[in-house]
Amino acid sequence: MHKLIEFIRSIYLVVLFVVLEALAIGYYARSTYFTQARLLARSNAAAGSVHEFSAGVRRYFRLEAENRILLDRVALLEERLAQYDEAANIDRLKRYMLDLGGSKFRVMTATVVSNTINRAQNFVTINRGLRDGVTPDMALLAPGGSMLGYIVDCTDRYSVAIPLLNTSFRASGKLEGTDYFGSVYWDGVDPHSVLLGELSKYAEPKIGQRVITTGFSQFFPENVLIGWVESASMNENRTAYTVRLKLATDFARLTDIILIENRDACEVLDLQARQEDDERFRHQ
Repeated sequence: MHKLIEFIRSIYLVVLFVVLEALAIGYYARSTYFTQARLLARSNAAAGSVHEFSAGVRRYFRLEAENRILLDRVALLEERLAQYDEAANIDRLKRYMLDLGGSKFRVMTATVVSNTINRAQNFVTINRGLRDGVTPDMALLAPGGSMLGYIVDCTDRYSVAIPLLNTSFRASGKLEGTDYFGSVYWDGVDPHSVLLGELSKYAEPKIGQRVITTGFSQFFPENVLIGWVESASMNENRTAYTVRLKLATDFARLTDIILIENRDACEVLDLQARQEDDERFRHQ
């Protein structure tokens, strides 16, 4: 008890000061309406700051859940965007296929499984094979209809193609709007360009001019876009041009492709083979 009395005696002045201050503030607060309004505004501001701080703390601890919700939303939007892109791409492929549907060419689509562009001997693997009707020598086009390559080997479920970006690839191409043609091949330098060689010195290629297939091949349809003229130079004998073409096909972004089979190719090749046999027989 003695210690309690001593404690009260040691703080009674502080307690008295606080009580008097409270009475003074209470009297002041009730003195006028203006004073009451000011005190109410100050108290509301203080309470608002406390509530805002408290809400901020609660929001901080809810960030993880909100981030998960946002990530789920982003994933959903990405999935829908991929679906829209796929639908647009399929629609584009179907339109191109309809253009060729009534011709001598059989057309189908496939998806690229693997693709290289940084080697001298690049290859493209697709998810269609013998059981899907794919056969060697079928032509490959990009989704936009530009030249890509041709099939060289097949298994039941997969096929491998030699693309333009392979130093073994050869095809014929011509300057659009002319009858001047040459041999298309890759020099292994730039994955965005190929060469058109043996082009007549009378061709006069122009920068930006389109180069298309000739139709001489039994595999590629006529007028398939190969690329655009970037530069041209005469050979040392000044008898032919060598033209560098900017490729129409972006090999670094291949996902879907078009497969084309010339229904008449076998008949034509058989006829050519018989003709060669006849020539050999005559010279025996």
